[in-house]
Amino acid sequence: MNNVYFRNIVRFILLILLQVLVLNNMNLMGYMNPYVYILFILLLPADISGSLLLLLAFFTGLTVDFFGNTLGLNAAATVLMAFVRPGILNTFFKSIEFGQGEEPGIAKMGIGKFLRYTFLLVLIHHTALFFLEVFNFDEFGETLYRISISSLFSTFIILILVFLFGKRKH
Repeated sequence: MNNVYFRNIVRFILLILLQVLVLNNMNLMGYMNPYVYILFILLLPADISGSLLLLLAFFTGLTVDFFGNTLGLNAAATVLMAFVRPGILNTFFKSIEFGQGEEPGIAKMGIGKFLRYTFLLVLIHHTALFFLEVFNFDEFGETLYRISISSLFSTFIILILVFLFGKRKH
């Protein structure tokens, strides 16, 4: 049990550092903004209580907001993503049995299902984040383009991180 706590604390610190020190300073072609700190929420155990999940999501987003001076935008988007996470796991992946403390990862879900799980939640996060950032529909098409490109790019980086540092099937 302590191993789960330690792993998640280390994961939180490393993902926040990667986000605020490297990725927040990237803006590729003016449209691609990678947000990989949400991998922390994606990889939390499937049986985590809803209130703890939302609290951790708020704290995670608020930490990124603090360093990025974004006034709660990341906190709101991350809480929304965490709110729909259990429903997505139950609706789309109900055939997968998660044990106590088991996280939804490639080792448990397989690459295809994990990719769908990740992309759905990244898309929800990015949609909320970018529409809150713009806060009008004048730039609707451009915002949709940013959401699409950034979601694909963030999902790609998340998959690379999971392959490099994630658990392997034995």
